[in-house]
Amino acid sequence: MMTKNAQKPDDLPFWKTKTLAEMNDAEWESLCDGCGLCCLNKLEDWETAEIAWTSIRCVLLDGESCRCSDYENRQATVPDCIRLTVESVSKISWLPPTCGYRLVRDGHDLYWWHPLVSGDPETVHQAGISARGRTVSEEGIDIEDYEDYLVTWPLEVGEGK
Repeated sequence: MMTKNAQKPDDLPFWKTKTLAEMNDAEWESLCDGCGLCCLNKLEDWETAEIAWTSIRCVLLDGESCRCSDYENRQATVPDCIRLTVESVSKISWLPPTCGYRLVRDGHDLYWWHPLVSGDPETVHQAGISARGRTVSEEGIDIEDYEDYLVTWPLEVGEGK
């Protein structure tokens, strides 16, 4: 017998019933909350493998919408763009703590502001989770100067949210 408030498995959203590997392309793509954090340049210490985040965004990331300006062809323009796949998500340690792929991978639910939960792509920005208005384009910045742009906020977004 089901209690009045219990949800049947068919009533649950796909991210609660499927693994990343079981998702179709549309479901996979919809897990991206549009925060833009994964498109920030990061520096890796070769000796410790520690990742340091910068406020420098990929040349293709729009700093206001937090969306890629050429998503379909991004790897042709930016060859080192990391395409998120089931395999890469299982290995990448630097995904932001609020990332939908990371949350589902680790068996957690999506936050209230995720567009799949809220129904509104703006809530990720309204909740202060995204990179909107916090970044500079990588165009014209020498790699030697990236250390001048180190930030910690990508790992702090969502704290207490």
